[in-house]
Amino acid sequence: MKHSYLALFIAASLTPNFYAHAAQSAANTDSIERIEVAGQTIKSQGLSVKDATINGPFGDNLALQDIARSVTPISSELIEQLNITTLQDVLAVSPNTYSASGFGAPSLPTIRGQLGELFQDGTRRQAGNNGFGVPLSFNSVEQIDVVKGAPPVLFGSSQRNGGFVNLHSKTASTDESKGKVKLSAGRWDQYSAQVDYTAPIIKDKVGLRVSYEHLDEGSYYDYSGTKSDSLFASLRILPDDKSSWDINFELYQVEFTDNAGINRPTQALIDDGLYITGQGVQANGSTVPAAGSIVSPTGQVKIDRSTVLTDPDNQNEATTYLIHSIYKRELSANASLKNITYFQHLQREEIAQNSFVEIIDGADTAQNRTELTYRWNSDQQTIFAFDVRYNKVLGYSQFTTEADLPIDLTGPLSNRRIPLTDAQKARLVELSPGVFVSPGGQYDLDNDGSGDFNLSDTTDSRSWQTGLAIQQDSDWGDKLHTSVGYRVDFYDVEANDPIAPQGQVAASDSINETLHSGQVSFNYKLNSDYTTYGAASYNEATSNSMAGGTSLGGDNTISAQNFATENTLVEFGLKYTPTDSDWYADGAVFSQRRSLRNRDGSNTGIRTTGFESQVFYDAYPYWLSAGYSYIDARYDNSASSQDSAQVIDAFDNSRPDIIAGTGVGAPSFTAFAPSNRQVQGIPEQSFSFNGNYSINSKWQMGFSGLYTKSYPLDFLATVKIRDQYTLNVNTSYAFTPSTKLRLDVNNVTNQKNWRPVFEGGYFGATLAFPELPINAKLTLTHNF
Repeated sequence: MKHSYLALFIAASLTPNFYAHAAQSAANTDSIERIEVAGQTIKSQGLSVKDATINGPFGDNLALQDIARSVTPISSELIEQLNITTLQDVLAVSPNTYSASGFGAPSLPTIRGQLGELFQDGTRRQAGNNGFGVPLSFNSVEQIDVVKGAPPVLFGSSQRNGGFVNLHSKTASTDESKGKVKLSAGRWDQYSAQVDYTAPIIKDKVGLRVSYEHLDEGSYYDYSGTKSDSLFASLRILPDDKSSWDINFELYQVEFTDNAGINRPTQALIDDGLYITGQGVQANGSTVPAAGSIVSPTGQVKIDRSTVLTDPDNQNEATTYLIHSIYKRELSANASLKNITYFQHLQREEIAQNSFVEIIDGADTAQNRTELTYRWNSDQQTIFAFDVRYNKVLGYSQFTTEADLPIDLTGPLSNRRIPLTDAQKARLVELSPGVFVSPGGQYDLDNDGSGDFNLSDTTDSRSWQTGLAIQQDSDWGDKLHTSVGYRVDFYDVEANDPIAPQGQVAASDSINETLHSGQVSFNYKLNSDYTTYGAASYNEATSNSMAGGTSLGGDNTISAQNFATENTLVEFGLKYTPTDSDWYADGAVFSQRRSLRNRDGSNTGIRTTGFESQVFYDAYPYWLSAGYSYIDARYDNSASSQDSAQVIDAFDNSRPDIIAGTGVGAPSFTAFAPSNRQVQGIPEQSFSFNGNYSINSKWQMGFSGLYTKSYPLDFLATVKIRDQYTLNVNTSYAFTPSTKLRLDVNNVTNQKNWRPVFEGGYFGATLAFPELPINAKLTLTHNF
């Protein structure tokens, strides 16, 4: 490419001499020699991050090199190329985004070893309880921005701080009509259909877009599947040449499976697929799974990886609808206004045969943020933000009687089921006939000084969050840019017990807290191709339960610990964004200190340091990308806990030829003393790569791969997931410019890979998730 521009430069330099020579020749002959010099244009296919525009987190209309953070923007073209259908798929292109399975339905991203936040159009969506929640539909999504580190001050105090994903909604067209139909069919009876159409209602003034997606998917895993419907509509209004208004609506309904993977993750299971048989027995002789059960091994068998902890009689469904409004107006040559309004309603019901219950009987979230941007001069700009967020959650929960390790998966379904005893029911409250949940507070019925109930996440809570933010962006000459931001959030929170035991006064409490966050960053252009940056941030965040609600503790108060999650980030990086090349590359070193919410509501400090890098090349007929990450994640002299200390605690020592069990019994909740041990469930190194080659204008072939270094599955590192890789291939053929057929074959080498089930390593000694074997999907796309 540089040679082409050099040729143009030489030709231009020689032009006067050339014309002088031509005139002299014309005097001697009647013929004139004609010379043409042509340059090659950059043939971007829209698959590189280099030319992306980032809106929202740090301001609007920012180029990638102008943002002092590690960012991976994923365009709609890249979403299609990488076949991204879940949040886990972003790890194919964005470094340091390796995640647990989220019980088979991840609702939150994992970034730099911790759960991150999920935003859409700049507002935080309702999501899961520590990653386990409602699956995400990409039917409404046009672009995905993956940002490392805590949300910036414009987005405000939140809950999770490893990083965040900001989804950009599809927008309607006001000048042309176009549509797309996409049909797919895959192994295990996985079918989906999508119709997406946009058209102007009033030319150049009002446009409408409607997108509908239906999924009816079977599963490789036993008793699993997904059925969902997503209806998205977007209205774009352009009142004049100085303003725009986008109003989006999505209705999403889904039935899905809570998939806990395979229990008893010994090293033999991970390495060779060998499973230890034998149902756990309680001290009273019962074989119903319960805390303290002990397994006397009866043998060791090769288990089918599709045999997982699911049950055909489980109920699990959710319905949600969202409304987004984004209004922008240029007030003057120096001032502009942006107003974002968001509302979401969620209902969810899961009643599982293993006694797990989570019912969200209504969660409503409303948020409005107004941003005023004022440019004092060509070098100084200030953004002021006023933000109000309201969250109301009524939900019921029960997870205190679950017991996974005692279950023999190779036996009958009755092995997995946990009918509650009268004693267990007495420590719960009956929500509806046969459905028992924890109360939302603790009560001492017999006046012995101890509470008589099991607590989980049951709550009827309301919270108001009011935030004020300011961000100052400054240019100090042509090379140096700085940004400084500060925000304060005022929380007013109330929590009540919605289902107090009969005869008891419902417990309740309220709390008021003030949280602060700040950030500072710089960008320095070394030259036209290279930009170096540095960023530091401090963020105070919250710890919440399901749907962002707040539950009472064992003392019937809202713990101040819920508002004591302190997070820090220091990051330095280099970005290569040449204007005359098809390459893009960046690299970053970082140190983050953040808190991880434990199951009991406490916070555990984790410190991570590392390096990450990504490279893109995009010029027809080639497209390539690669990403590498190294992360050292350790407990920051903090305590941790697990469902059981180690998997061998579930077994006695009656069969030392199979396993040397300790006979402690399991599950047996274990709290580990403060330490600086490596955090379990996170690969220290990972490498991803993707590519595509256009054989001709109709036929393309592509590939992708992911390699992860060996890492411990449990806190004590008694079991490890070995080095593993996944290779995928794809090919597509365009029968016409509008119609294309694509074939994806995933895990072509049929690797028997594993990953953790749950973020934070709580089930590291209890469960492991078997990834899918080789599978294929055929997709037909027609544009009209």
